[in-house]
Amino acid sequence: AVDERLPLPRLSALGLQHVLVMYAGAVAVPLIVGRALKLPPEQVAMLISADLFAGGLVTLLQAWGVPGVGIRLPVMMGVTFAAVGPMVAIGTNPDLGLLAIYGSVIVSGLFGVLVAPFVSRLLPLFPPVVTGTIITVIGISLMRVGVNWAAGGIGNPNFGAPLYLGMALFVLVVILAVTKWGKGFVANIAVLIGIVVGCVVAALLGQMHFAKVAAAPWFGIIVPFQFGWPVFDIGAIITMCLVMIVVMIESTGMFLALGEMTGTRVDGDRLTKGLRADGLGTLIGGIFNTFPYTSFSQNVGLVGVTGIRSRFVCVAGGLILIVLGLVPKMGALVESLPTMVLGGAGLVMFGMVAATGIRILA
Repeated sequence: AVDERLPLPRLSALGLQHVLVMYAGAVAVPLIVGRALKLPPEQVAMLISADLFAGGLVTLLQAWGVPGVGIRLPVMMGVTFAAVGPMVAIGTNPDLGLLAIYGSVIVSGLFGVLVAPFVSRLLPLFPPVVTGTIITVIGISLMRVGVNWAAGGIGNPNFGAPLYLGMALFVLVVILAVTKWGKGFVANIAVLIGIVVGCVVAALLGQMHFAKVAAAPWFGIIVPFQFGWPVFDIGAIITMCLVMIVVMIESTGMFLALGEMTGTRVDGDRLTKGLRADGLGTLIGGIFNTFPYTSFSQNVGLVGVTGIRSRFVCVAGGLILIVLGLVPKMGALVESLPTMVLGGAGLVMFGMVAATGIRILA
């Protein structure tokens, strides 16, 4: 059940599983934006920590919920890739820069909170044939991400090396084997087991390195407006508000997919609360030196793989994200996960998303 409260050790393991699955995507946006703006390494590291910290707060807001805000489903929140292009364009403009990004993100978050009730009225335009198609397309499009991870990640000079593909296949087989023959809790954390086993093998093969872990500090404080007071430019604000509309439509598809997977009815009121959390989360992101937030589709697939519907799993995941944001050394340890290991896990989960869409169409 969505509101089922599992034992703390089980919640922690399942929450960690959700965090590991989303981590690569969660840190990708601050890395891309930071490097595009030619920020020094310590500021890029700060962007990543801020992203994880704010992502944890927004996940709690969405999964735990407060009055009038939060869909209260097993949702993990992360920075949306839809905003990368516009943010890089704003940030590299010599008349605007990073502070204009934060100004536009803050205003677009307020915009999202205000328009959430109107966007939720589009729900009648999402009958099963539309919902099934959207979810199937999401799953199929995510498979490309999983394949790229399995091949070693875009930009890797050895992209597609047999070692990478073999490791990804090994992790995929381990996950499927644990899912089929494992019982109870062991089957529920099949993806986590696959990732851990894959990391052990990768470390033995010299494919997992810990230099960044040793160099990272133990504790870091996330301060609002650390780069300075935001700049509010009308052109940048309009651009990010348009991005916010795209994010909310994307989130609607995610919420409907989760509703199908968890057997929970997502009506207009519940959808409004979920979309309002997207807007409020984006506002929080702008304040804490990070970017617009949305529900991560990777984690939708994980719900399908594990069969665990409890939203408190993602609440635990949100708390873990906050810890990772405040303890850079822990964040660096998770960041050291080999991309091909995540690729093997991603192929299983993204396939589950597509399978859910096909089931709805049927």
